Amino acid sequence: MKLWNKDKTTLSDAIEKFTVGNDKIFDVQLALYDVIGSIAHARMLYAIDIFTEEEFDKVITGLDKIYEIIEKGNFIIEENVEDVHSQIEIMLTNMIGDAGKKIHTGRSRNDQVATDIKLFLKFEILEIKELARHFFADLIELSNKYSEVLMPGYTHFQIAMPSSFGLWFSSFAESLVDDFEILLAAYNITNKNPLGSGAGYGSAFELKRTLTTKTLKFKTLNYNSIYAQTTRGKTEKIVAMAISSMAATLNKLCADVCLYVNQNHGFISFPEEVTTGSSIMPHKKNPDVFELVRSKTNIIQSTPNTLAMLLTNMPTGYHRDVQLTKEILFPQLNALKDCLQILRLVLPQIKVNNTILTDEKYKYIFSVEAVNDLVKNGVPFRDAYKQVGNSIDNNTFSYDANKALEHSHEGSLGNLCLTEILQEMKNICEKFESD
Repeated sequence: MKLWNKDKTTLSDAIEKFTVGNDKIFDVQLALYDVIGSIAHARMLYAIDIFTEEEFDKVITGLDKIYEIIEKGNFIIEENVEDVHSQIEIMLTNMIGDAGKKIHTGRSRNDQVATDIKLFLKFEILEIKELARHFFADLIELSNKYSEVLMPGYTHFQIAMPSSFGLWFSSFAESLVDDFEILLAAYNITNKNPLGSGAGYGSAFELKRTLTTKTLKFKTLNYNSIYAQTTRGKTEKIVAMAISSMAATLNKLCADVCLYVNQNHGFISFPEEVTTGSSIMPHKKNPDVFELVRSKTNIIQSTPNTLAMLLTNMPTGYHRDVQLTKEILFPQLNALKDCLQILRLVLPQIKVNNTILTDEKYKYIFSVEAVNDLVKNGVPFRDAYKQVGNSIDNNTFSYDANKALEHSHEGSLGNLCLTEILQEMKNICEKFESD
């Protein structure tokens, strides 16, 4: 059954199957938000005298009952019903009679869907924000715990300069701060009400759009009715960009872990409970969790581009193409949440090797410290660089590691800036709450 059916409407089964596609699967995730949007729309219709008081009471009672059905997990989109919006309107009309047929007054399915998706995305962004905030706290804790443990830094896959596990962990914490900035921007763009824009060209009814904006707890509204419709797809792409940024942070962390855990590096290890084995090699402890997060976050990073290709060359106005944004974006929101949850479980169980730099292959890692010591004693930098370089070439270089460790903790390696990073994260989280 379709809400747009007329007495002589017919539709080929093949056409119906193709146009609906996977939409019903993803529509179920929007059911709660469709009810919430409909309640706000009903309040507005009552305010402009479309509903009588008796009708309004029936509508709200019916929508509340449908909300309870959805919350209990008993909601389904019936086989012969086109989508979630149709299912809810049909259920409402069956419950309360003709008053249910009035619920779509002044509303198109276009602005109804756009509103549902924005409400859904707001909730998803806040869930991701909370999971990421806790993961950020884990990284700060690990940074504090291992601030004194040195590790080699690499450039071009070549041994470079001393680093520390504290510096390494806090680098990802600060990266999340920037990811939160992008997530906040996506939230602000999502936090605008399209309801009342109709099919993109407004309504002949004197709709109170500020009323629905306040009821739905949007910060503001999309003012231009055409642009309100155009935000469908654009909003999803911007949210995808935000989760892609966070996915990139997790991806680099996992890539490092997969490298550092191998026997040739031996920087870190994990207990058997969080690693997997081999079917023929009994010594294997594989970092499958981190490999899967690495691959899942690569897929998440591809999402903005997939959406961009879907939306490119689409003229103004509604087009059925945007239906596919749900099946592109929705699974990746869940994937990012899964990645954050599993990393919170596994990463704190990391075991750090605190004797890495005693290995012979790292004997030149303090060459910059040797150059700096000469410079501090008045030797021009270029001369100091050449002097130390020649000693390396002649295999006569030596440096007191204990002295180097002391310098490292006095300098940048000891300055993890955790207080500043924590304050930045606090400031962004406060902006989320204020918005």
